[in-house]
Amino acid sequence: MKKVFFIMLVSLMAIATFAQSEKYIKAMEAKIAMLDSNNSADAWKELANSFERIAEAEKTQWLPYYYASYSNVMIGYASMPQDGGMGDNSSITDPYADKAESLLNKAMALTTPNTEIFCVKKMVHSLRMMGNPMSRYMTEGAKATEALAKAKELNISNPRIYILEAQDKFYTPEQFGGSKAEAKLLFEKAQNLFDTYKTENSIAPNWGRSQVKYFMSQM
Repeated sequence: MKKVFFIMLVSLMAIATFAQSEKYIKAMEAKIAMLDSNNSADAWKELANSFERIAEAEKTQWLPYYYASYSNVMIGYASMPQDGGMGDNSSITDPYADKAESLLNKAMALTTPNTEIFCVKKMVHSLRMMGNPMSRYMTEGAKATEALAKAKELNISNPRIYILEAQDKFYTPEQFGGSKAEAKLLFEKAQNLFDTYKTENSIAPNWGRSQVKYFMSQM
């Protein structure tokens, strides 16, 4: 009798776990579908809050923290002045960079080092640098370069690596090493990698295609 009861209990636990897992996957899929269509700070804020709520509900999953971190970086980018000025905007960008870093640290604590983590780590440091390029290029710029090199070391075929490299080349003035021609080659490389890129599952990182399409249209 005890054996039958134990089997029933294990079965019920398995069903509950499956239902919870299915609910988590569905919630993640719905939010991930919005990643490549967001184009405003408010939209990114809503998405960041959604991923953070999922993360706090699940607690043992690294991906919600990762996506919440990525979304906070994108809030920072979208919140910057659009006049092309290179002044001190750190009061705008730093709070989002700090939040993104905190969330990314939580993601890192729940998984082994991987290329996706270091891509977003690169973005966090780039956001901090963009907050005050003149005073932070040598510090935050170097950390961003180091993080991207680590991402490439872990998976040289990750298309997001080349999107980030291409954006750096696109936005950096030529006298400081920028090049629209080199950026185009890197975006093309990212596109070619996307053509054969396979994700592990439906909620694994797969963002970036719309960014490639946008920048290629600017060339």
